[in-house]
Amino acid sequence: MPHTLRIALRALGRHKLRTALTTLGMTIGVAAVITMVALGTGAQETVADDVRSAGTNLVRVDAGNFTRGGEESKIATGLGSASTLTPDDTAAIAAMPGVKYASSVVKLRGWVVNGTAREYLQVLGTDAAYPQLYGWRAARGKFFSAPDVSGAGAVAVLGTGARDKLFGADVNPVGREVSVRDTTLRVVAVVSGGDDDQMDAVYVPCTVLQRVIGIQHLHSVVVAAAQAGDATRLAGEIKPLLRARHHLDSDAAMTRLRQGGLLGNQAPSSTFGVPDDFTVKTQAAEALTKGLYTSVAAFVLANMPKVDQVNLEEMSGTLQRAGTTMTALLAAIATISLVVGGIGIMNVMLVSVSERTREIGLRRAVGARRRDVLLQFLVEAVALSCCGGVVGIVLGFAAAAVVTRVLEWPAAVSPLSVALAFGIAAAVGVFFGFYPARRASRLDPIDALRSE
Repeated sequence: MPHTLRIALRALGRHKLRTALTTLGMTIGVAAVITMVALGTGAQETVADDVRSAGTNLVRVDAGNFTRGGEESKIATGLGSASTLTPDDTAAIAAMPGVKYASSVVKLRGWVVNGTAREYLQVLGTDAAYPQLYGWRAARGKFFSAPDVSGAGAVAVLGTGARDKLFGADVNPVGREVSVRDTTLRVVAVVSGGDDDQMDAVYVPCTVLQRVIGIQHLHSVVVAAAQAGDATRLAGEIKPLLRARHHLDSDAAMTRLRQGGLLGNQAPSSTFGVPDDFTVKTQAAEALTKGLYTSVAAFVLANMPKVDQVNLEEMSGTLQRAGTTMTALLAAIATISLVVGGIGIMNVMLVSVSERTREIGLRRAVGARRRDVLLQFLVEAVALSCCGGVVGIVLGFAAAAVVTRVLEWPAAVSPLSVALAFGIAAAVGVFFGFYPARRASRLDPIDALRSE
């Protein structure tokens, strides 16, 4: 076999340009396969993330808990405001299974000043993960980072609406300054993609806004579930977690609340114990119960798990259909590319058989068997195909990297796709090289020797 391979490489080296052009077809085919599989895999992962997190996947935890008419609907109600929600609670929630992102939120509505421009806007103190909760993109600059939050960096991010009001439409404010309550903040980014209220806001690290307001607690925590169907389950698990962290089920908490002289819905009861000092609502629950009476809202909330289950099933079906379509598209492109390369190999091998007829006759005359000739030409075809495949794999990696960098399209090249591409290249060489090799092996030695 090594001797046969050396003869095959020597034969291919006699016509370098023709060999290069022949392998070019297979190179392009394999490179196309590697690139398309890489981009397709990245696209599938992106689609999967978008589908799983599409719709109502957010859970909001607010400090304080008061529901008018809650006792009538058997809903425990607590204080209308509380200062017990902390950044440590955010960290504990973020560590829960099924949580994709979690962000602390501190709120302030006040004057934001830029030189002579002065606007009354919503200022939100958040964590660095806040834009990922809503899928926002930075139109300018880059959203502040975790070190900015931990170090209370004096930076700010503007929504497009806030940018227009403070600096003017289409102005790049990155690097310029705004002030909130005499605190100067450097603008590091402009975000887009949210609703009008979100884009009319200014976003700063939550630690900065806590310092400006003079508080240590949080106003809310926003949580993104990894899957939309898990939002209600996740909300249900957050409640006992926070009750345990806030020690609401302890005798001390009951005694402290009774000594406060609270009456009505805010008073502790034998049924509910100490009421929650927080409110947990899913995005779906908030949308479905908006404007409803408490009793009707309670009925809707009781059926939320069923709604989430239907939502999850629809999302899973959509993801499966998208994956099937992407796989079929990639298979069609790969088939066309490799068939074109294989036809080129077959064409060149047929030409080679015609040119080397006397050589074949001479080999047969000195004792070569038909299978020896068949193997010789088959090895040449596979060598052509594999050489093109190796170069195609290298070009595929390069093309995937270039497309990812230029078009910002995610690409993931897996070892399995590389092995598959090389295996297909070898298989194409065998398939399209068999007919020319068989034709060479069936030549009559006497007629072959007479050939000019």
